[in-house]
Amino acid sequence: MKRPNFLIIQADQLTAMVLSMYGGRTVKTPNMDALAARGVTFLNAYCANPVCGPSRAAMLTGQLPSMVGCYDNAGELLSSIPTYAHYLRFLGYRTCLSGKMHFVGADQLHGFEERLTTDIYPSDFGWTADWSQQDEPYAPSRMSLRSIVEAGVCNRSLQIDYDEEVCYQAVQKLYDYARDTDERPFLLHASFTHPHNPFVTTQEFWDLYDHDRIELPDVPHIPIAERDPWSQRYAFTIREDEHDVSEAHLRNARRAYYAMVSYFDSLIGRLLKALSDGGFADNTYVFVISDHGEMLGERGTWFKFLPYEWSARVPMIVAGPGSKRGHVEKKAVSLMDLLPTLLDLATDGNPPTLIDPIVGRTLARMMGGDASGRDDDVMLEFTGEGVYAPACILRKDGMKYVHCRTNPPMLFDLHKDPRELSNVAENPAYAEVARHLKGEVDKRWDYARLEALVVQSQRRRLFVQQALLKGTWTGWDHQPFVDATRAYVRGAADPNATATKARRRLPFVADTPPDHPRTGKPTIDLRPRR
Repeated sequence: MKRPNFLIIQADQLTAMVLSMYGGRTVKTPNMDALAARGVTFLNAYCANPVCGPSRAAMLTGQLPSMVGCYDNAGELLSSIPTYAHYLRFLGYRTCLSGKMHFVGADQLHGFEERLTTDIYPSDFGWTADWSQQDEPYAPSRMSLRSIVEAGVCNRSLQIDYDEEVCYQAVQKLYDYARDTDERPFLLHASFTHPHNPFVTTQEFWDLYDHDRIELPDVPHIPIAERDPWSQRYAFTIREDEHDVSEAHLRNARRAYYAMVSYFDSLIGRLLKALSDGGFADNTYVFVISDHGEMLGERGTWFKFLPYEWSARVPMIVAGPGSKRGHVEKKAVSLMDLLPTLLDLATDGNPPTLIDPIVGRTLARMMGGDASGRDDDVMLEFTGEGVYAPACILRKDGMKYVHCRTNPPMLFDLHKDPRELSNVAENPAYAEVARHLKGEVDKRWDYARLEALVVQSQRRRLFVQQALLKGTWTGWDHQPFVDATRAYVRGAADPNATATKARRRLPFVADTPPDHPRTGKPTIDLRPRR
């Protein structure tokens, strides 16, 4: 049986909560809707850490961010740690990345055979968290609510520039796969930066929405002084006190965000069309995911970095051979489940022996509608700015427990309180649940060791960054290589321009050309080249 291909389409900062298949009422996403109709929606999918770099490291490796030493947005993923790109490449797959992956350090491939674009964010240690700075919240990436009060329409933006390139390169690669003679199956990961802030979009997508019908947050603004300690620190980390966000600002930002989600959905449509044009649609698993969510004004705050559902819950929609049409799976799953799932599907249930223990668990049977034997729990962490000690989060059987040494514990009953308005950690009625979940946290994390490792990593990276800024700076950013000597029509490589053009036609025209009347030889050689 022919092995399946994989197309992973990833958004940046797309919360599951706004999408129609997750209960959203407004956002227009026809391509995601169609994909969900012919596949599976994982209703309770979570990132392993609600910030880009650690979340992606966990997704790629199937391990918690702390297991691979990727603690914040300047966390380095070691080259020696296998990712699903390594494993699939070992199994004979072509592995290709187009777009963002937030790799930090000299290795900008991590198992991908090709990378078609550079990243949009830094590859150095400049965004390292620093828990020693506690006089005021430390924010190396310097986020603010300026992007909220300035939300609206643009003709073009940096993020549109980037995502247009990512999409173009990924679409082109799908057509190249369809026309070349390499018989290996492929993994193509197209990773976009929409709908990450700043919230600006073009008139085309802005006009999809009626301004007066943009809903306000489900959980109204909570004054900073009344929030939990983590959320209070985070408010100053993103400088909430610098701007007054009015109701008009709220609607503008939400409308722009919705429009950015619709733009991302349009990019999915382009990729799916190329997949179909290339003849791959029937034998390709398509995954639509995000790296983390977006608070979008809920509780009065924005972006990610928090343990709440809008920040930590992500979309996960999967369609492919054998997936149950229109199925909605309610048990909790994680982006860490991607690695074992891909290996399971690639080998028809006989994955290779893993080099390292992983936390992720295969979703292959769940994609067919069978969730029996699957525990309803996921593990999350946060070890970046906004806290001063590791936060360990366990979501189990609809309960969410948050432990951080420097904060009071938090416990939310997501069945009765899906908006997470009531922290019941000290409620006598939940005493047994709280004790049980705290015991699970103690069992699953070596907390003291984890805290020591985070602090040591911060000190090391901060020193290295300072040293590398002395003298001549040499960046680690990926530089895509384009070989113009092999592009289009080149005489030295192939002097027959007609044959070169014919080989690039899709579908390929295999008819034998007529022989030359004088030489008796074919007029052009249409045989595919390797």
